[in-house]
Amino acid sequence: MDRRLVAARAGALALALALDHALREPPLPVHPVRLAGRYLAAAGRRVPARPRDRAVVAGALAWTAGAATAFLTGRLVERTVRDAPPWRRAAVLGAALWPLFAHRLLLDEVAAVERALTDDGVEAGRAAVARIVSRDVSELAPEQVRAAAIESLGENLSDSVVAPLLWFAVGGLPAAALYRFANTADAVWGYRTERWRHAGTVAARADDLLNLLPARVTGLALAGRTVRLTDLRREAARAPSPNAGWPMAALALRLGIRLEKPGVYVLAAGGRAPTAGDTAAALRRAGGMPRNGTRRRRYR
Repeated sequence: MDRRLVAARAGALALALALDHALREPPLPVHPVRLAGRYLAAAGRRVPARPRDRAVVAGALAWTAGAATAFLTGRLVERTVRDAPPWRRAAVLGAALWPLFAHRLLLDEVAAVERALTDDGVEAGRAAVARIVSRDVSELAPEQVRAAAIESLGENLSDSVVAPLLWFAVGGLPAAALYRFANTADAVWGYRTERWRHAGTVAARADDLLNLLPARVTGLALAGRTVRLTDLRREAARAPSPNAGWPMAALALRLGIRLEKPGVYVLAAGGRAPTAGDTAAALRRAGGMPRNGTRRRRYR
């Protein structure tokens, strides 16, 4: 790979990380994930749920159109600065990469669950965790609220941070933009409901494929040297997702806690119930404590 390209990508990554840390996210009206969501919502209204073959083909064509647009947009941005000075090239690529991942926001949202649970009780904790998980939280006990937040931290660290940055390192902005669209499409269409069981097939499978490597890289990084690979593989296989189980199982084994989605899976069944200290430890392993930490506020 050309040295100038390597230097530009390294500079872009550094700038994107700095912007994420300082500003979290760009304004919603110009956020590419929101734009992708609007496309998916509009296209989804034209994709039939049945018959099966028609739904699969229509969903695949709509997904391909959106994915191609994301990829070509990333490529266009790269081409516009191909011959620019290295600093300008890195600046443009970094600004474009910034909204394609969400590290600081993820840490802040998970920390907010712990603050709500600790400061205001289980109802507040349920309301906070409902913002970051799709399951029914109305009956969760405090330890289950914490478990759900830690599981979301592990899964989204892979999906929203490691994967887009890894794809950027491999294929530049076009690959990162394609991945971000695919992940958003899976979040919108990739459900096993009657509506999307067939129409969302390609969206779900594409996301699974693009996350195969990032999920395992994230799991190994979170597990560290104290967790055996055989144990990590065994626990990861308990989750129905081929990818989400890796980072979630890594946190469960590394922290010695039990993580469970009632009626779906149990990871590290012999572990203890997670505590506030485990939330803080999980956040540290995911890349550091967010600005406000997870401690009780002093003025309360």
